Amino acid sequence: MFTDGEVIIVGGGPAGLTAAISLARHAPRLAERVTVLEAANYPREKFCAGAVGGRGDAILRALEASPEVAHAPIEGISLRVGAGVVAARIGAIGRVVRRIEFDHALAKIARRAGVRIVEGARVHEVVARARGARVETTKGALEAAVVVGADGVGSVVRKAMGLGRGAFRAQVLEVDTPMVAGDRERSFIHFDAADRRYPGYSWDFPTVLHGEELVCRGIYHLRVADEVVDIQALLAERLAGMGLDLAECKNKRYAERGFETRGEIARGPMMLIGEAAGIDPITGEGIAQAIEYGELCARFLCDHFERGVPLHTWGDAVHRSRLGRDLAVRALAVPAFYGPGRARTEKFLHQSEHALHLGCQHFGGVPIDRPRLAKLVAHGAVELAAEGLSRVWSKRG
Repeated sequence: MFTDGEVIIVGGGPAGLTAAISLARHAPRLAERVTVLEAANYPREKFCAGAVGGRGDAILRALEASPEVAHAPIEGISLRVGAGVVAARIGAIGRVVRRIEFDHALAKIARRAGVRIVEGARVHEVVARARGARVETTKGALEAAVVVGADGVGSVVRKAMGLGRGAFRAQVLEVDTPMVAGDRERSFIHFDAADRRYPGYSWDFPTVLHGEELVCRGIYHLRVADEVVDIQALLAERLAGMGLDLAECKNKRYAERGFETRGEIARGPMMLIGEAAGIDPITGEGIAQAIEYGELCARFLCDHFERGVPLHTWGDAVHRSRLGRDLAVRALAVPAFYGPGRARTEKFLHQSEHALHLGCQHFGGVPIDRPRLAKLVAHGAVELAAEGLSRVWSKRG
């Protein structure tokens, strides 16, 4: 049986709404005691490139909660590095959505599932009590047995837990523009990591705005040190090379938080999911991860209420999960992509015929081609061995 109490989810984006919907599906008796607090009112804008990997949509389909909104389908990924462009296409692996439409549609699905959503309820304080927590909002105070922080990079819940900003913080700037000569075909999402003046990349994603086919372009800068990077100047320079003027575009600037392998995400009656906990620090991809966090959170809370699994073990549950393992690998790989190993990693990605293909499979939630993975690992081992021999011979010389 469930214990008395209420679950309050702070944040009505993909992470929070998926957690609520999944709780309603897996534990109908708990659904009526779940409240989602959304600071704004739907439909509300959310700055985001909007790429939803197929593994995220697969979770929503299983929950009968996949939003049907206008989108640009994705069939492949292309990557530009200093040595040139590599690309792979394997078929349907995801879609690019507008969050103003996607989140609104997901909220409607949550309400149909019996979830209570309070809009315009900005949370300004969460206080742990002897049992549960008190949540102070612009619409009054609420008591909860558990508070789930799904409130993004500026998470109030994270601050209430006494946690810091995190080691992996990114600054992002994006715009929507018409298509230009030289754009890849619209079934690809394109990443450009050729500019090594900063740790990060720029991108071009197909998007659909008010029925018009546009391209969402942007720049992602992972702050791995205290360096100062003018991402606005860098994006303006790139757009100028395409014949576009940044000053004529609506500039959408925001921040992101990357996952940390030893980061704390549960304390007392509070727990974190989605970007409040941390997403992919290398690419900044977060929607599919948010959805996966939400589903994992719901199952964990069912175990908490039904079997007494302690809330403080939430971090362990995440780290043991497929999501946690994947994010941990990406956090550990940051130096290889944006640190001393960047040139070697880019060379490897450009030369390998398997890396981007496997990347497409991962993004799309398609079963990994294990023979191809084995060949990729073998290729990497050969490259590392060759580099090691080269260093030995250079020292002897």
